[in-house]
Amino acid sequence: MSPPAYSRRDFLKAAGIIAGGPLLPHASFCQSITDAAKGSVPLNDGPADYALTIATTPVELASNRILSTKTYSGQFPGPLLRLKEGQKVTIDVHNQTDTPEQLHWHGQFVSGDVDGAAEEGTPFIPPHGSRRITFTPGPSGLRFYHTHVRAGADLNAGQYSGLVGPVYIEPRDNPGAYDREVFLTMKEFQPALSRGGDMAMDFLSPAAVVKELKDRGEQAMNASLAKGAAHGFEVGYDAFTINGRMLGHGEPIRVKQGERVLFHVLNGSAGEIRSLALPGHSFTIVAMDGNRLPRPVRVPGLWLGTAERISAIVEMNHPGVWVMGDLSDDDRHHGMGIVVEYAGYKGKPQWVAPRPFKWNYAHFGVPTDSVIEPDETFNMLFEKQNAAADGFNLWTINGVAYPSAQMMAPALFHVREGKRYRLRMRNASDDIHPIHLHRHSFELRRISGQPSSGVMKDVVMVGGFQEVEVDFVANNPGPTLFHCHQQLHMDFGFMALFDYT
Repeated sequence: MSPPAYSRRDFLKAAGIIAGGPLLPHASFCQSITDAAKGSVPLNDGPADYALTIATTPVELASNRILSTKTYSGQFPGPLLRLKEGQKVTIDVHNQTDTPEQLHWHGQFVSGDVDGAAEEGTPFIPPHGSRRITFTPGPSGLRFYHTHVRAGADLNAGQYSGLVGPVYIEPRDNPGAYDREVFLTMKEFQPALSRGGDMAMDFLSPAAVVKELKDRGEQAMNASLAKGAAHGFEVGYDAFTINGRMLGHGEPIRVKQGERVLFHVLNGSAGEIRSLALPGHSFTIVAMDGNRLPRPVRVPGLWLGTAERISAIVEMNHPGVWVMGDLSDDDRHHGMGIVVEYAGYKGKPQWVAPRPFKWNYAHFGVPTDSVIEPDETFNMLFEKQNAAADGFNLWTINGVAYPSAQMMAPALFHVREGKRYRLRMRNASDDIHPIHLHRHSFELRRISGQPSSGVMKDVVMVGGFQEVEVDFVANNPGPTLFHCHQQLHMDFGFMALFDYT
């Protein structure tokens, strides 16, 4: 497989618009979040189990690369929170910045007022204010926490910043078939805007596209360009890190021959798809998005859409000093990697690309002949209106863009508690969309025409001009946000609400 070109680093050379430039979110939207955040929520008596402080701090990516960004408790990634499944936890969140903030508990089955999305009714953490949050963690496995504010054109806000941290919820019955755990957070920094570009999708399988979707998407784009519009803005990056350090500038992962290391990998990007490989080694995936697979699956490398997580065991059976890194030569050369060093071995870290492989979600499930019929199917059409929002692409679900100046918009989809629903997602754009459903997990049922069963997730990549079907049970009442986890897409319309009736 040729190295993917997804980083769009070349865009930076022609950008001319740098993060923090003159483009800002609409004034009406800024006013709406300020109004919603007035008044600090008092902290209850007694100590919290954890405290997180949101503040602007320096982050040292490399010896000669120090930047200023928002972080949790002065570090990137934010502190690892190890919680116990079913055991209530109290967390104090202090916001030392001048803007309202949200802290989203991604992948957990919490209530809407705690989840950390204003669209669901979660109160903002006001500027220079605090909020105490109490909830019961679950389900078990690798989750994470991150900001959930809309950044618009401000590339210093939202997940363009350093507001990302891992959560691990200890299962009640941990098999412990490994010697130790290592947590890795992949993240890019120093974003900049540029005009358009292609997103590599050759790693996805099945590769077939739906002709109807392709024709619809390409006709819309060609019509826009024929009217003289430029390609809509995209975001590229100039610094790539694992655990906040560029390749060669952090401490190596030191291992011993024969160890079984459980890697918990989080794609904490604001919008990039990431890959990861370790020369001479393979990954045995045991969980995706924190949820155990029906059976472990061995692969030569990993692919993770924005906000996806993978837990995989690597048997340390190939001694040496290696680069564990992204398959993209460009991204790896600009920092997306970390050194793995065996005890007793020194020298220059080596990189060897793995054998070519494709990423097919259906391979992680189990074959089944059973037919599970949902109580209702929601057909969803994702479309792009090129450069329709002040030069940014506008995204719609069934023709509706989430309003930029409104927090809780009218729900597009209505569910009843206890019922099973199928989401038939049809992508009429050439972008991969990492789709996330808040406060629920879903089962992958069909990937580009291929049946799937047994894989439970909360994010799934929907390929360009492809269809994906997932099922979820409406078992967590309250307003529920559905969106593309690409920050730029989410900010410009790619969101919808479910409500319980």
